[in-house]
Amino acid sequence: MEQWRNFPGVAGRLAVINGTMNSAVYQKILKENVRPSVCDLKLKRTCVLQQDNDPKHTSKSTSEWLKKNKMKTLEWPSQSPDLNPIEMLWHDLKKVVHARKPSNVAELQQFCKDEWAKIPPQRCNRLIASYGKRLIAVVAAKGGHNSY
Repeated sequence: MEQWRNFPGVAGRLAVINGTMNSAVYQKILKENVRPSVCDLKLKRTCVLQQDNDPKHTSKSTSEWLKKNKMKTLEWPSQSPDLNPIEMLWHDLKKVVHARKPSNVAELQQFCKDEWAKIPPQRCNRLIASYGKRLIAVVAAKGGHNSY
C-alpha cells in the first residue's frame, strides 16, 4: 500500500509517495494536497490545473474525479513541451537536494521537505508571471527548442 505525507510550503503542499503512483494515488494527492493548496495560497477558484497526458492524469476515474470536484484542467496536446511552472520548481528542488547528498531515503525525504519549505514566494511569482513568455517562445519555435 502506498504511504505518503504532505508538507506545506509557499509553493503548495508537497506529497511524498512511497510506492507506485497510479490514478487512485493521484486523485488522493489532488484531494489532500492540490485542493487544500489552492485554499491555503488563496488562489482564485477559477484556477486551472495543468497536467500532462500521463495515463493516471487522463484515466476515466481521474477525469470523473476532476469533473465531480469541479477542477478545471488545461488541455495539453501530447508530445508538447512541458511548460508547467511546477517542473521548474522540481528542477530547483532536485538541484538543492542533490547538493546536500542524502545518504538514505529518510534523509532524502527530510531534505526535500526542508528545501520545499524554503522556496521563496518570489520564485513562484516569477514562474507564473513568465508563463505567457514561455508560451510565446514555444509558438515562435513551432514547438521546437527554445530558451525555456
